[in-house]
Amino acid sequence: MRLPRLYVPQPLPLKQTMVLGEAASHYLSKVLRMQEDQPLILFNGDGVQVSAHITLVHKKRVEVLATANLAGPDASPLHTHLGQVMSRGERMDYVIQKATELGVSEITPLFSSRCEVKLDPQRQAKRLTHWQQIAISACEQSGRIHIPTIHFPATFEDWINKTVADTKLVLHPHQTQALIDQRAPQSCALLIGPEGGLTDLEVEQAQAQGYTGLRLGPRILRTETAPVAALTLLQHIWGDF
Repeated sequence: MRLPRLYVPQPLPLKQTMVLGEAASHYLSKVLRMQEDQPLILFNGDGVQVSAHITLVHKKRVEVLATANLAGPDASPLHTHLGQVMSRGERMDYVIQKATELGVSEITPLFSSRCEVKLDPQRQAKRLTHWQQIAISACEQSGRIHIPTIHFPATFEDWINKTVADTKLVLHPHQTQALIDQRAPQSCALLIGPEGGLTDLEVEQAQAQGYTGLRLGPRILRTETAPVAALTLLQHIWGDF
């Protein structure tokens, strides 16, 4: 039987009773209906993961006791930073979820000239909180012990000018770069455009900043499919797949 696995943003000392936060307590007691003495797994997103069991369930209060450290999967040797131009609806949520499952290290949502998403600073902050929760849930499900960093939305120009990586790639349907011939980098920045693609000028601007064009086969992929395919390829060639 698979044990419930829960993210708790707090230290996880062994052999000490811990009071869980309100959200975690509600989820265990009201959603999963867990009782005292039932086992679970906790992780805090910083690489610490422990086995534990519930010692108290009382109204909105849940207490647990961590009993042993648990080894988790190491982070990929390839540090990947995804720059994804935002899309409408649930497509961006899908990108965050699947990129997290595929071991991405950082994600920056981007605005570009063809981006259809318009967000004021207040709505950007709300979306960021929403995306961070999606990443946490994906870590809980996939077994990751490190939560990827979701950055505040940035402009296309700022991201290509400020992002530092050993290898920089921009997805473009008319490029034929062969990754397998390149020396394995320790870090990679991956730029994915919106549904209508990046403009020719934007591709030229990215290439001027050291980005190499990358093509994923003969078919043009949707904006939410492209990062899944590209990250899978990168992890297979240079990462831990």
